[in-house]
Amino acid sequence: MTGMKRVDPRRAYRMGSTGLRRIVLGESGAGDAALRFTSNQTDSRAKPLRSSVAATRWHIAVAHAYRGRLDDHAREAIAAAAILAGPEVGVLAVILGAYHENAAELGADKIAIIEDLEASRYEPQREEAVVQSFVEHYAPEHIFMPDNLSGDGDLGRRLIAKQKGVAATHVAEIDAAHVATAWSSGPVLASTPLPGIVLIDAGIVDTNLPFVGAGETVTPPQLPEIAERFRDLGLEPSAAEAIALEEADFIVSAGNGVSEVATLEQLARSLGAAVGASRVAVDEGKFPRSKQIGASGKTVSATTYFAIGISGAVQHLQGIKACRHVIAINRDAGAPIVKRADLTIIADAEELMQALITRVAQAREQTDATEANR
Repeated sequence: MTGMKRVDPRRAYRMGSTGLRRIVLGESGAGDAALRFTSNQTDSRAKPLRSSVAATRWHIAVAHAYRGRLDDHAREAIAAAAILAGPEVGVLAVILGAYHENAAELGADKIAIIEDLEASRYEPQREEAVVQSFVEHYAPEHIFMPDNLSGDGDLGRRLIAKQKGVAATHVAEIDAAHVATAWSSGPVLASTPLPGIVLIDAGIVDTNLPFVGAGETVTPPQLPEIAERFRDLGLEPSAAEAIALEEADFIVSAGNGVSEVATLEQLARSLGAAVGASRVAVDEGKFPRSKQIGASGKTVSATTYFAIGISGAVQHLQGIKACRHVIAINRDAGAPIVKRADLTIIADAEELMQALITRVAQAREQTDATEANR
């Protein structure tokens, strides 16, 4: 059994200038620094308030945060609520999970952070009850949510069933007068007046707004005591070979520069990572074809990709383009993988792998000793 991590579909991301999705992890306790550095790197203090009029009506945006951040899809939902709000309409952002960013830059006038509702736990009835309490208190004209497969879409549909009002899902076009969605998943859009609950698709709202919201923090309501009809049993460990490379969050991958496969596999076990390989390593018979990563193999989206002894052919780079961090070990400082890597170590693969195995073991011993002395 192993503690190997799978890719979490809820992890936050930012779209870079090249169109690649870059996964962003939250910084615990980052404080003001985390509030200042956002995806568009703008200074929200230089922007005017969206409205200086006391709100008499409300829009509510609801979204899950992951490791203290919102992904672009969630940010779009809040921005949509602000863009469509008139001067007398306030914007309340209800964020489920810990949150360390500044939702004021997305136009939120009030921000309610429900830290107890972590994205890693499946508590649909509690989430529904908390959002419903805000709905009853603010009586919003419209509720905006991202339509995704990682919790918000499910919660949004629960609210639709609860409210029994007009709603729209998979919204691909939106303005103050209407929303539109694909008709039978085809090229034709079906439109309707802006409904009470709007679940938007990704990529339809520009979050770089010319204004900011008041950003007032609201004390969340006491979480209701609800007896769930089921229990979340959490994640069950799986054998390393049972986890597909497409699902692995940490991959140690070997190329032609790895002569000792056993050492690489030992390093992967010590780091709790999956094992991958380049086409050259597979063609040499060092690894099975199921481990091949690249255009003719598997495309992976790991948070960390450890490329050891891999030169970085174009086909291999295509297979790792969605990985967040690429760390390369190579003896050739001019190898193509160096340009793609966030960190490159010019060294002998076998020597460095042995050193890493030793250092990881030492770090674990120190951690165990510290915990034993507490």
